[in-house]
Amino acid sequence: MFEILSKDERSAARTGRLTTEHGIVETPSYVVVGTNAAVRCLEPGDLPGTKTQMVIANTYHLWRELGEEGLRDYPGLHQEMGWSGPIMTDSGGFQVFSLGAAREHGAGKVQGMESRASRAEDAMVRVTDAGVYFVEGGEEHYLDAELSMKIQEQLGADIIFAFDEPSSPHHDRDYTRLAMERTHIWAERSLAAKASTQRIYGITQGGGFEDLRRESAEAIGAMPFDGFAIGGSFGTSFGSTETQLLKELAWSVPFLPEYKPRHLLGIGRVADLFNGVLAGIDTFDCVIPTREARHGSLWTRDGRLDIGGKGKYAEDGGVIETDCGCFTCAERGIPRRELHAMFREKNFEAGRLATIHNIYFFNDLMEKIRGAISSGTLADFKKEYLKEGP
Repeated sequence: MFEILSKDERSAARTGRLTTEHGIVETPSYVVVGTNAAVRCLEPGDLPGTKTQMVIANTYHLWRELGEEGLRDYPGLHQEMGWSGPIMTDSGGFQVFSLGAAREHGAGKVQGMESRASRAEDAMVRVTDAGVYFVEGGEEHYLDAELSMKIQEQLGADIIFAFDEPSSPHHDRDYTRLAMERTHIWAERSLAAKASTQRIYGITQGGGFEDLRRESAEAIGAMPFDGFAIGGSFGTSFGSTETQLLKELAWSVPFLPEYKPRHLLGIGRVADLFNGVLAGIDTFDCVIPTREARHGSLWTRDGRLDIGGKGKYAEDGGVIETDCGCFTCAERGIPRRELHAMFREKNFEAGRLATIHNIYFFNDLMEKIRGAISSGTLADFKKEYLKEGP
């Protein structure tokens, strides 16, 4: 399933080849988010031109949208998406956090990126040792390891994930340990319940606690998973986001089997990609390219452009990025001012063009990172790309 092709002499970075039933993924790689079996704003024919290798869909949202009957008759994600390449599905575990502790604590995926004030009454989740109750519209919907496996089998992704409980950066040590121990038990139950030939990844937890991160990596790493993911919400109340992420990767990655692929869940800013790759991460998924594109934020080598903003680009005749090979820049050649006007007019095509560019940007960056690892120049490439000092 996974073959390491080259290693960086000065870090844990490596290039690899991840073989799935629906194709090969060259790693390190960005996995594009297609939450409800679609990459928002795009048509299926748009993806191949963005250098996309793999897509990840959301088990929880598809489960709630399709229902039991809809899942039973579901043709599978590949047919539904019109996408012939590899697909991942998460386990639904992240919604345990996003609909529960994230609402209760006003927490974001990463400490320092909180989304709103904490309101315990907003939480939609009740966690038990057996599984999780999601509360919607006055009704409870139960999800556990066994049902998560069944749903993911029906969705038909190439790679699926074990059910887990991510903890919040605001959880104390005692609760973080409890969530980690549940995750370990649910991982064993996920393995036992899996009845398909799909590849399955286990997820490590442990929050911002070094000993818990190591304990989780060792426990999950000893289980017979096909690959591993580092999960949870990154950061504590101390230090910067980037510093804490680096620490938590250092506490986890060395204790996972080297010969199996490693995935970093939900993290994907430019600096994070470099740091993750240097720590030994093989694949990443994040909503940044697609979500920010829909709001008019476009990524370039020189930073992020707020094309949808209040007028800075209203008279700018240049393309988003002159040396970009994406459809929006290289083929369409759309000027910044035109794209700005489209966003101001709420033209749907603006989101499509911006999304194509952002996905291409991140996939192209990962391709360049693979080349730098293979040529032994990753450290220099990172320094030059991020404009770091000597």
